[in-house]
Amino acid sequence: MSYLYLVIPVVLIFFIGIRIVRPTHRGLIERLGKYKKLANPGFHWIIPVVDRIFMVNITEQMVDAEPQEIITNDNLNASVDAQVYFRVKSDEESIKGSTYDVDNYQWQIVNLARTTLRNIIGTLTLKSANSERGKINTELHETLHKETKSWGIEIIRTELKQIDPPSDVQETMNKVVKAENEKIAAIDSATAAETVADGVKRAKIKEAEGYKRAKILHAEGEAEAIKLVNEAADKYFIGNAQMLRKLEALEASLGNNAKIVIPTGSELVNIIGDMAGIVPLKGINKEN
Repeated sequence: MSYLYLVIPVVLIFFIGIRIVRPTHRGLIERLGKYKKLANPGFHWIIPVVDRIFMVNITEQMVDAEPQEIITNDNLNASVDAQVYFRVKSDEESIKGSTYDVDNYQWQIVNLARTTLRNIIGTLTLKSANSERGKINTELHETLHKETKSWGIEIIRTELKQIDPPSDVQETMNKVVKAENEKIAAIDSATAAETVADGVKRAKIKEAEGYKRAKILHAEGEAEAIKLVNEAADKYFIGNAQMLRKLEALEASLGNNAKIVIPTGSELVNIIGDMAGIVPLKGINKEN
């Protein structure tokens, strides 16, 4: 019976001293306040009361730098917020550094990020701060990486969450953007109207050129007709104005569908036949 009283406390002490370290953590085992060893993932047993184990998360973590008012170089108050992504490196020295070299590294990172943002944005105007977010992120990352190197911390990335100007400044900026957009729309509308007008103008020019060409061709046709008439007159009617007059009268009568009787053997018949390309049939008439 006395043996049982001895076994039970030993079993209790054994179970009380069991510690399981997950793959996402590493453990620092201290004995009587002094660092003893690093506890990797798996089963560990410590002496109750004498030993203590402190768990350190080695996964990627995020802290918010929290919004703060920062005065820019052009004396405007901007509300600035950023997020910092980091992790504790898994080697023994880094685990020890994150616990023994800095008090509450998460809070320290937040305050360091806030101070760094004030230093960076304080040298920029509000407009340049909004347009150079990548540069601000880079400078913030470099500063945090340098300052936390001895803490066993790796700064993975930093993200500038917001840079908001005061409400009255924001309203003014919105009006400026709206006015600029309206200006661009007006220019586009004017350009479109100009393009339409230019098209109409070209169409009118083409129409005028076509009309002009038609007139020229018509005039050239009339001139050619006059030329042919003059040539005919020179050929058949030189010194015979009376015969020309008869031919003109004949032309006018034919135009009115009038019947004209021309005597056989008349010189007028020969002229008309010659102009039409018809050879008079004198021999046939004699035989008949």
